[in-house]
Order: sequence, then C-alpha cells, then structure tokens
Amino acid sequence: MLKLNHTRTWRSMAIAAVVALTSLAFTPGDARGQDAAAPAPAPAAAPAAPAPAAPSLDDVVKRLDAAEKQLGDHFQYFNNLAPSGDGKLAGLPGPGHNGFLMICAALVLFMTLPGLALFYGGLVRSKNVLSVVAQCFGIAGLVTILWYFCGFSLVFGEHPAEGAPSWASYLGSFKYFFLEGVGGAPNGNYTGWPSFSVFAMYQLMFAIITPALIVGAIAERMKFSAIMLFVTLWMFIVYFPLAHMVWGFDGLMNGVWNGGAKIPAIDFAGGTVVHMSSGWSALVLCLLLGKRAGYGKEKMAPHSMVLCAVGTGMLWVGWYGFNAGSALAADGIAANAFMTTTLAAATACFVWAVVEKIHKGKPSVLGFCSGAVAGLVVITPAAGFVNAKAAMIIGVLAGIIPYLGVMVIKPLFKYDDALDTFGVHGIGGTLGAIVTGIFATKDVNANLISEAYAKVNGLDKLVTEGGLLGVQLKACAITIVLSVVATVVITLIVKVLTGLRPAPEEESVGLDLTDHGEAGYEH
Repeated sequence: MLKLNHTRTWRSMAIAAVVALTSLAFTPGDARGQDAAAPAPAPAAAPAAPAPAAPSLDDVVKRLDAAEKQLGDHFQYFNNLAPSGDGKLAGLPGPGHNGFLMICAALVLFMTLPGLALFYGGLVRSKNVLSVVAQCFGIAGLVTILWYFCGFSLVFGEHPAEGAPSWASYLGSFKYFFLEGVGGAPNGNYTGWPSFSVFAMYQLMFAIITPALIVGAIAERMKFSAIMLFVTLWMFIVYFPLAHMVWGFDGLMNGVWNGGAKIPAIDFAGGTVVHMSSGWSALVLCLLLGKRAGYGKEKMAPHSMVLCAVGTGMLWVGWYGFNAGSALAADGIAANAFMTTTLAAATACFVWAVVEKIHKGKPSVLGFCSGAVAGLVVITPAAGFVNAKAAMIIGVLAGIIPYLGVMVIKPLFKYDDALDTFGVHGIGGTLGAIVTGIFATKDVNANLISEAYAKVNGLDKLVTEGGLLGVQLKACAITIVLSVVATVVITLIVKVLTGLRPAPEEESVGLDLTDHGEAGYEH
C-alpha cells in the first residue's frame, strides 16, 4: 500500500511559505520595496472596502491537509490502490480504470459471441453448425438471467466477519440477489476504482463462456433442451461454488485476497474456475453421452476451417480482455498479463504445428488454431504472476502436452471428445494451474505478499521452495473431484427429466433442422 509520509520539516516549510505569501499579499506597497517617493495626491474617492483578513495558521494547515489527501488519492489511482476513506475521491469510480474494464468485459463476451460460436461451428459438420451457434446464444441468455437473480451474489457476496456460516468459504452470501446494492461506486473488497456494476458484468462474461466450452465435447449429439437444463444445474453445483472458492473475498482457495484461506492457491484469470471445470466436466459428459452415430466409421471432418480460423482469431483478440482485464485496472499487472498472453499463445501456436509436422508430416491450419487456443488456456492462470521467460516456457509446454492429449490420449482411450474440449481445456487448464505454482513470482505481482502467504512459512519459502506447487495441486484436486462428481449426478438427473440425445434419425438429419427448424446453408 502506497503511503505519503511528510516530515515535520517539510510541513513547517510549506506552512511558512504559505503564510509568507499571504502576508505579502496584504503588506503596504512601500514595505514591499516600491519607490518610497509619494506620488501626487489622487482625487478624493469613495472609501475602499476593508482588506480581507489573512488566513489563520489553522486554516493554512487544514488546506495543506486537504491537498495532501487529494494528492495521495491521485497516487493511489495510478497504483490501482483504493482511495483513502476521507479523501474527496473515496467512493467515486475512476474513469480510466472503469473504461478499461468495460472494454475488457466486451472483449470476453466477444470470445463467446461470435468467437467460440465460429470456432466450434467451423469444426462440426455443416448440418450442425447452427446448433452450436444456438447453444452459445442460449447459454449467454440463460447464464445472464441466473447471474441477475442470484449467481453474482453466490460467487461474490461477502459474509460478515463475525458470525459467518460454516459454508462461507464455499459459497457466497445472499446480499446481492437481483443485483441489489450493485451500483456505480467501487466495492473495495474487489476493486479500487472500477464500479461494482462494471465488475459484476465483467465477471458475468466469464460465467457465460465457461459452460459454453463444454459444448465442444458433446457437439452434434445432445438435445438443445438437455443442454440448457444441464447448464442450469451445472452453474449452481459447479461454477458458482468453485468461482467463490477461488475468487470470492472469503473463498477457500483465494490465496491472494483472503488472509484466512485454508488453501492459499492462486488463479489469475480462470485456470481452475474456467478451463479445468469445463474441461473435466466435458470429458465426463461425453463419456456418459456416448459416441456420435457413425464415429470411427464415417468421415467427420470440420466443414469449414475458414470459420474455425476466424473464430480462433476472435478468441485470441478477446483473450486480452480475459487475461489483462483480470488485473481489474489498467495497471502494470495488466500490462504484464498482456505481454505473457501474447508470448505464450504465439509460441504454442508455432510449437503445436512443429510437433504436428514431425508426427504427421504436415502442419495443418487446425493445428495452428489448436495450438494458439492451448497457449491461451495454459497461460490464463499464470498471466499476471509470471515473467516473459516463464511465458515462453509455458508456450512450449502448451504446444506439446495438450497436443499429446488430443493426438495420443484420445485415440488410445477412444472417447468421442468431438472438438477436443478436454484435450485443450481440461489438460491445458490443469497444466496451467500447475506451472503457475512453479513460475509465479512476487517480482511480477506484489499482491502475492499477503497474509495468507505469510502464514504458510513465509512468502519466500512458499514461492521459491515448492510450497506453492503443493497448494496448486490441492486446488487442482478439489476442482477435478467437484467437476467429475457433480457432472455425473447432473447428467443422470437430466437423462431422467428430458433425455440426453435426439432420436437416431434426428441425429442423422442434423440438429440444425431437428432442434431449430433451419439450416446453416441453403444450397
């Protein structure tokens, strides 16, 4: 926390200067060194108004105190620290940081609509392209409604310091239901300068894209109504609790901000919350759902690699809002996240294609796209905690390990992860959470100096002697267990209530017509 310490000498000199200037303003002309010769007498005039009295010493001191507080708030603004409670800027949103976060929120929505819709849409067969688009739009609308009613509060609602319920570290409170109390002023528990309402909308975009990622694993074979019911239950059982545990003010695994976190893990922009949860749930869902009709016998190549490539570019651009925006201000940490995101994504994009060239003989456009997304996934939890060198190493790992997940593990176990959600997001997200524990450094992000880390053998030991890696592994284990167990239960419930798959003949015709009554292309 930046503090302005002024010595008594500085203050005494400032007061003396102000008093001297004030006294000068009210001293007769000859006392100020003007010509002593008196001018010719002027014509008689009306009596002049009495000169205002010089300000007292107490007044001067009060003005200096006010100026000091205001100057302090400006320093706080540039360092993304909350303004002082008695300053004139306290409780006001900072325009620059506020504008930055609004732009980042729009970029994260851009990742889903149209980025993910085109990325996934290009990878399916033409008869199912609209079904993917409809699923992305449907999830965006559904999750927004849930977020308004209770979702935001269940993730970010704080509990009282005294008398908090036993489940406080696992789920948020009810204080922000219907977004009550979520207005233009910042909430100091989460942001120093952006409005709480902007923060709520920014976090909504994460909540939208997370379940939408699951769509890739079960593409072309799950009914629209079943997907909507699955997502509704999944948000309450998986996303809301997990997001609170990792990002909530009093969350179980919020190591940076919760001094009492039992598992002081770190996740800058969603390695566990977004990618691991969706990736591991996607694996379980596709196993329970079964393979697409004709899988392994019919050709199921992407119908438009052009759409896929365009969608990938949109995801990459939008990801800057995802990662840099997670600094919650346009500060140096955001700049670092912008840099590390670029380095890791570009490196993984290239390395994946090189590995594919060695393995299969040719680098494909799909390989470039998959590598870029894998790099973005793996750097996500680390972006604001690691330096450029670590980002390059992460990029290399992201181009190799998820590739093995897609090209080796999936064929070996013969599961139908249609668009490789588990291979890229499940494996990539887990890899990202682990390497964050290896490469995170307080030299990049001073927020790592928190009470939670001080309590675990001191920050230096936790970060430099492998302690953080152990904490990250615990967070990964909790995420995997929650995602897998909850998805099994939710899938069985949905199967009983609505059924999971369309009839075989409907699946053969394509979900565009059977679920939505329209075709993506009219020939």
